[in-house]
Amino acid sequence: MAFTAKDVVALREKTGVGMMDCKKALVEADGDMDKAVDILREKGLASAAKKSTRVAAEGTVATYNDGKAAALVEVNCETDFVAKGEPFVNLSNQIAKTVVEANPADVDALLKTKVADGEGTVEEAVQEVFLALRENMKVRRFARMEGHVLTYIHAGGTVGVMVNFDADDAVAAKPEFETMGKDVAMQIAAMSPEYLSKDDISDDELAKMKSITIDSSLNKPDSLPKPILMSVIDEAINSKRCSDEDIAILQEKKNDKFLFNFISKEAIAALAEIAVEKKEEIVANKIFSGAVEGRLKKQIKEICLLEQAFVKDGDMTVDKYVSSVAKTLGGDIKIKEFVRFAKGEGIEKKQDDFAAEIASMVK
Repeated sequence: MAFTAKDVVALREKTGVGMMDCKKALVEADGDMDKAVDILREKGLASAAKKSTRVAAEGTVATYNDGKAAALVEVNCETDFVAKGEPFVNLSNQIAKTVVEANPADVDALLKTKVADGEGTVEEAVQEVFLALRENMKVRRFARMEGHVLTYIHAGGTVGVMVNFDADDAVAAKPEFETMGKDVAMQIAAMSPEYLSKDDISDDELAKMKSITIDSSLNKPDSLPKPILMSVIDEAINSKRCSDEDIAILQEKKNDKFLFNFISKEAIAALAEIAVEKKEEIVANKIFSGAVEGRLKKQIKEICLLEQAFVKDGDMTVDKYVSSVAKTLGGDIKIKEFVRFAKGEGIEKKQDDFAAEIASMVK
């Protein structure tokens, strides 16, 4: 079957693949347009397999909310240029809608699901965009919630947040509720809490946090309560664990609040070693244990959403802010859960050393 230049152009417009590849596919398909599309898809699969080892740390976080359920999905690609392009953005939005409508169990199930507002599966939709853009693409993760859910996308998909609220329908229908929900979502995007409240932190995790706080304090002698620091300094002087010069400074300036600006790094390390050696004694000290508890409370306020200072009004916590809005609206509002996705978090990006690459080429 013969084909013309118009057929090549038509195949190019249909698939987004380069003109030469389209011409070769039509030759191989003997001019059959549908067969040529299949050939390009097959070749695309082979090409995608070759490119699948390339790091896809760019991309976007997309959301979809139909009023009854909402979803966040992270789709990755190789470059920011592709991530901001209309084909990739549309694909990501389609996948988010698919998650809401189909409620797949996991990413593997999602890939096999018929894509919303399109033909074929999500996996095939991803493949179509790959054929046009020629970058490794992956649907990395998604989350789905039902109920009164507010979503927020920051900086064009750099960060996505989804928050589920427990509230009466009448309360949730008011514009003030939506404003409050957006405020909370933006708080999560900016402050990246790890937990909803202290109650969500396990005893094991609390114990681990306390242990890390203790060890961190011992290894940073300038953070020790003054009576304990004086004891550690006396031990360093009496046991001559520092140089004569540092010992002289310790003797002269041990009560000076700028002491650590005068002694050497070696002296600071020696003080830390002594503090670690005296760990059992120091931990038993009520002053030290009180300081540790204070630091733990500060950490919990930083990592727990409800305990965080509200960004728009530092005089109240997020919990108090939500409660104040609930009171104004004449109902009860509770945050049930939240999800925060940051594009590419945890993916190790390839660091190109172009100087080394060029040097190797000219050898």
